[in-house]
Amino acid sequence: MTEQQLPVWADPAVSPADLDAQGVSRRGLLRRAGLFGAAFALGSAAAPAAAAGGRGPGGEDPRLAYLVGDHHVHSVYSHDAKYTFSQQASAAARFGLDWMVFNEHANFGHASYGAQLEHAEILKARRENPRQLIFQGLEWYIPAAEHCTVFAAPGRHETDLLTRFELAYDGKLLGYDKGGVADADTARNEAHAVKAIKWLAEQRRSGYVDDVLVLANHPLRLGIDSPHEIRNWRDAAPEIMIGMEGAPGAQGAAIPGWRGATSIRGEYENRPSAQSWAGYPADAYLTYGGFDWATATVGGLWDAMLSEGRLFTITTNSDNHRTVFDTWKNGDWAPGQNFDNTGRLPDPVNTDTPQPGSDFWPGEFSRTHVGVTRYGHRAVMAGLRAGRVWLDHGHLLDGLDVRLKRHGDHGHGVTLGGRLRVRRGERITLDVTVASASRANARGILPRLAHVDVIRGAVRGPVADRDTWRAPDTRVVRTEDVSGRKGTYTLRIPITAGDESFYVRLRGSDGNRNGTGYLGASVDPHGPLTHEPGNGDPWADTWFYSNPVFVDVLGS
Repeated sequence: MTEQQLPVWADPAVSPADLDAQGVSRRGLLRRAGLFGAAFALGSAAAPAAAAGGRGPGGEDPRLAYLVGDHHVHSVYSHDAKYTFSQQASAAARFGLDWMVFNEHANFGHASYGAQLEHAEILKARRENPRQLIFQGLEWYIPAAEHCTVFAAPGRHETDLLTRFELAYDGKLLGYDKGGVADADTARNEAHAVKAIKWLAEQRRSGYVDDVLVLANHPLRLGIDSPHEIRNWRDAAPEIMIGMEGAPGAQGAAIPGWRGATSIRGEYENRPSAQSWAGYPADAYLTYGGFDWATATVGGLWDAMLSEGRLFTITTNSDNHRTVFDTWKNGDWAPGQNFDNTGRLPDPVNTDTPQPGSDFWPGEFSRTHVGVTRYGHRAVMAGLRAGRVWLDHGHLLDGLDVRLKRHGDHGHGVTLGGRLRVRRGERITLDVTVASASRANARGILPRLAHVDVIRGAVRGPVADRDTWRAPDTRVVRTEDVSGRKGTYTLRIPITAGDESFYVRLRGSDGNRNGTGYLGASVDPHGPLTHEPGNGDPWADTWFYSNPVFVDVLGS
């Protein structure tokens, strides 16, 4: 396998003078974490000597650097996309991505031809882009439901795993969908989805692949991912099925004057159908500040899952098929060729005229930040599984570090995805370190964070009703006004443990569009909003979200 190089911002051989402002900012964050140079390349074993007592700078929690990525990118090996690997990888590098997953749609052409051809290109892309961590993945049509990203660690069987899975468990290939829409939620179909996730878990346990992960894509777009199905997938193998897209791709779909008067960010332009779960309100089919209703609703479906005391990670990504204002179009087929007998589309051609599209390039607008202790493919997967994840739109922040610790503890405490054990009534400090945006984004805007919201929810354990989407004891408990603050700064927020376990998570925005949240002002006084159809400029409404930190109250 090609020797992996550190990204330029993390490579001490690259002069700071050769970095842009964001690269300098990220390098500074890496130095703060004590992971610069060899310490990052080789992991914590190469880090400077630990402090007295065997505790490193992170205390009981690992020192972390955050790598920026996208797990949902399509190429000519998807039947409805158009870009080459080189175009996507180059764009990702231009917009600062450290890792990306080529996540091609399942179909017979892909399984028979495309996956192997794609793997050759994956190997070539890894050689040509040694500073990027590139994964091969599959967009799985879940039996009875929507889509998922499935991707494996690089290795001998990474492609075989995907094609075997595709042929045995994909709802589209098995005829479990009708015209691209999932069939009714029959017991057979739902059981087959659970069996699929368990099969992936067995491939990891047996050593057939080193690692494999699954993330649900655009979960509420069609309303066919019911709460009990999502819980069933998670419970089938929590180490494999780790989360969902908190915000979908296609964030450019509602740029005013672009796609039309009915366009919605994320292409969430649907209504309930015969296949939808009847318990979702009509508002669930929209995005709020570009985020899926399941995530954007404080006290909603994501919080309902977290209130069981179990991690379920959120992500964001480009879902890039066709970039807004792009001038490329699909090339023409040679006589007798089609996707089914080649497994790929012809290379695109440049028209010099803007073509239809809803997406941004990988890393241009949507970014998933994953905390790692070293640099590498498996480190990214480990960080995702551990829940060390936060996300932003529009390059709203350069960096975010979240630490929860007992009052008076001078260590670094517990971070995103982790658990802190405390006594009833114990005082806790939530440290939120924000690195402000240091350069203009692709729209030419220098983003400014206006507020940080602290969201707290009670942990009550497994629910009796697996279709509940409400967490009635979750709400925004504090808002920090940070408008006008620049550079890197830390908010120190006091919290007191009550009689029961709980979690805290963070959210914030540029302050341009917010109002009463979906479940009312007492739950969320200034949450994200929907927009008028056709009038959803994403650059004017940007947010960040973090995964939770859990607090286990002893004796609760």
